[in-house]
Amino acid sequence: MNIRSLSRGDGVVIGAAVLLLIASFLSLSAYGDVNAWQSLQLLMSVYLAGVIAAALIVTARALPHPLKVAGLDLGQFGVALSVFAAWTAFWAIIDSRGAGAGLILGLIAALAQAGAAVATPLVPALKVALVGAPRPQVSSPYGGGAGTQGYGYPGAQQQGGYGYPGGQQPGPGYGGQPAAAGDPGATAGGATGAAPAAGGPADFAPFWFAVPVPRPLYGEDGSPSPIAELAPGTWYLAVEQRGAALIAQTQDGRRGILQDTTGIQRG
Repeated sequence: MNIRSLSRGDGVVIGAAVLLLIASFLSLSAYGDVNAWQSLQLLMSVYLAGVIAAALIVTARALPHPLKVAGLDLGQFGVALSVFAAWTAFWAIIDSRGAGAGLILGLIAALAQAGAAVATPLVPALKVALVGAPRPQVSSPYGGGAGTQGYGYPGAQQQGGYGYPGGQQPGPGYGGQPAAAGDPGATAGGATGAAPAAGGPADFAPFWFAVPVPRPLYGEDGSPSPIAELAPGTWYLAVEQRGAALIAQTQDGRRGILQDTTGIQRG
C-alpha cells in the first residue's frame, strides 16, 4: 500500500483503531477484571468493529478504483461501521454501573474514529496527505545524484524527455529538445507525442506538481468518467491551464483535466 495515499484523517482512524485494540484488554468495570474478550457482544460490536472499520477505510483509500459491497463503497461501509461502534460504546457506558478503563478508553477511541471517518471528506485540514510528496533532489546538475526517484520527479534524468536536468522548469519545447523558432509543429509532449498546449493563458509555463491526496483526472472531451487517478508521491506535468483547472499529463502520456487543484505542491 502506498502510505502517501493516506490523509491525516486516515491517520486518526488508524490511531483510534490501535487504541480500541488496547482498550479491549482493559477492565470493562471499575469493580471487576472482566475485559472485552470475555464479553463477546461488546468485543464484536465496539472493539473489533472499530478495527475492521479502520481496515476497510484504509483499504478503500489504497485501491485504484472503488470497490462496492452491497451497493456501498468499501470506504462508506467502513465509515458506517465506525459510527455503529461509537453508538454502541456510548450506550454501553451509559448502561454500566461503574465504567472501567476499557469502556472509557473504548468510547473515546470509537468517538474519535467515527468523527475522523465522517469529517475527513469535509474538512480540508484532514484531507491533507499524511506524508507529503518528496521534494526533488537537485544536488547533481543533471538530476542523476543520490536521491532521485525515477519517472515523475523533476530532478531525475529519464529517457523520453520527462527528466529535466537539475529540476529546471520545462521550456517551450519541454520534450528534451528546444522548440525551433517559428515551428508550428513543436509539441508540448516532446518525445511522448502529446498534443500542443493550446488555448491556455499566454503567460502560462508548464510545471511539475504533486497532489496531496488521490485526485481523478477527467478526459478533455468533458466525459464525467475519470480516465486516470493522480496519486500522491508522484510528480505530474501541468501543460495547460483552463480557468482554475489544469491540463495534466500522466506517466504514460495521457492528458486530462485536473478539476481540483487545491493544495497541489509545485516542483
